[in-house]
Amino acid sequence: MSHQLRYTVNCSLLFTELPLLERPAAARRAGFSAVEFWWPFVEAVPPDRQVDAFVNAITDAGVQLTGLNFFAGDMPGGDRGLVSWPKRSSEFRDNIDVTVGIGERLGTQGFNALYGNRVDGSSEREQDDLAVENLALAARAAARIGGTVLVEPVSGADRYPLKTAADTLTVIDRVQTAYDVPNVGLLADLYHLAVNGDDVNKVIADSTDWIAHVQIADAPGRNEPGTGTLPLDQQLTALEANGYSGWVGLEYKPSTTSDESFGWLPFERR
Repeated sequence: MSHQLRYTVNCSLLFTELPLLERPAAARRAGFSAVEFWWPFVEAVPPDRQVDAFVNAITDAGVQLTGLNFFAGDMPGGDRGLVSWPKRSSEFRDNIDVTVGIGERLGTQGFNALYGNRVDGSSEREQDDLAVENLALAARAAARIGGTVLVEPVSGADRYPLKTAADTLTVIDRVQTAYDVPNVGLLADLYHLAVNGDDVNKVIADSTDWIAHVQIADAPGRNEPGTGTLPLDQQLTALEANGYSGWVGLEYKPSTTSDESFGWLPFERR
């Protein structure tokens, strides 16, 4: 890869052959200095000892936690966030301080708030109004530690309404306008955007200033770069040329072992 952006390993998709708390150290052994996670606990407000164990695993491994997702419900069961879900909004709100608290202890800057699938029994407008309010609450909490709330277009979830960068920027603009919170940004997962048919090159050309975090996987398959057809190196180079200087999350499913799946990236670039 020809650009100079820094990589962070998503340990919710990589190193899953190991127990969760052993993954940060595995990433360090593989040559990386940074990791990110989806919400690493079962519930919105886990016991303190579980939180401490997670924080210690990151600290003991000597890696930076660059990103953490807010609680998003039962991801394996198909949930994709609670932000816009009326019946579970209180769980999201209870989770905000826990998530930002972990970030404060570990110097984390990026907090991904998955928007949520469309649900029955409530209008789309109600769900969107609730989402804007919840994203503003999260952004105000994250601002206390210099953090940014990320909003992400997602593929593979039919009822998830944010499919393109434009869908997501509309929401971000609403939050910033209604609540005067500047620290909400686009999480540009180049895999999700490509799979959803977005024009990724145009998104990079027009919207780099809105992009607060980048993630990559190749398509088809969501495996490591080089296993599919996406021009990821070219796109990352264009992002960097446009002024993006943040992290690039390796959020892919390894097609082999996790260690072998890093073969595309020379050790000195990790």
